[in-house]
Amino acid sequence: MRQFEYTSPKSKQQAVGVLSKSFDETAILAGGTDLLALMKDDVVHPKRLVNIKQIQDLQGINIQPKAVRIGALSTLGEMAEHVDLRAHFPVLHDALWEAASEQIRNVATIGGNICQRPRCWYFRNGMGLLAQQNGKSLVLNGDNRYHAILGNDGAALFVSPSTIVPVLIAHGASVRIVGPVKAREIPLENLYRAPKDETERELDLAANEIVTEISLPIAEANTRSGYYEVRQKEAFDWPYASCAVVLKMDGPNVAAARVVLNQVAPTPWISQEAATALIGKPLNEEHAMAAANAALSKAKSLSHNKYKITLAKVAVKRAILAAANPKHHAGNQG
Repeated sequence: MRQFEYTSPKSKQQAVGVLSKSFDETAILAGGTDLLALMKDDVVHPKRLVNIKQIQDLQGINIQPKAVRIGALSTLGEMAEHVDLRAHFPVLHDALWEAASEQIRNVATIGGNICQRPRCWYFRNGMGLLAQQNGKSLVLNGDNRYHAILGNDGAALFVSPSTIVPVLIAHGASVRIVGPVKAREIPLENLYRAPKDETERELDLAANEIVTEISLPIAEANTRSGYYEVRQKEAFDWPYASCAVVLKMDGPNVAAARVVLNQVAPTPWISQEAATALIGKPLNEEHAMAAANAALSKAKSLSHNKYKITLAKVAVKRAILAAANPKHHAGNQG
């Protein structure tokens, strides 16, 4: 690991003040579970780490009448063990539990999780976010077993990594971001983008901005939700595909739907096709399968990842069936 400066501000304003406009100069340290690994592998090498763990304003889970405000420094473990949060968002608890081992859950923060870098092995081996050499993609002609099957017409072929993000987006989450000029709040899905070239990152976040909190609107009484991820083994592993669904019901039929996939595209993938296939229909296996087929209708495999289309359909179908049966918890298929 290269040498770096270290500072530990006590307020958001102090933190923003010591952050540079360049990611090469400074990096934010929270739980550190992703950043430190990248630094050890010399994938990133900031000259200064800005430790934000002492900023009290970034901590805590506040249940309000219409929304839950979650500080960016809340750990995945704190969220998973929060009784009221689990009562309002049971599938979020499932996703938190599946997201990491117990040791990691007790350290990793929700802010760090939603801002984690892609798990693409080309990127993790120092070949750049888009993994290009002489203007040509190494991914297209290389090992692309785990790469994108949706939204892969551009230069970005990595997949968005978080298993928690699709649940948050399905529930209509927003994030608050503080920068040197002013704060802004945006829908969580707008935080993500597919870079067009190596000058862009996968997050709409400047180097001198900090994610400070996540807001989740309280689900209505007629809401059902489900989550499912497909992975190779029962023990902690990175999923091949995951899906979260939040459905508003009108009696036995679906009145509105949010279907969000991840690990299938450079950004979390909101499937309007799947939502349309569900609206006005009762929840059963036939309609769940129709929605799954609709969600992947525009999928395009690379040379070695056609199997992911089938697995993503499994994730969508089983997430919908989990919503149909509230006692059904998140699972995985080995």
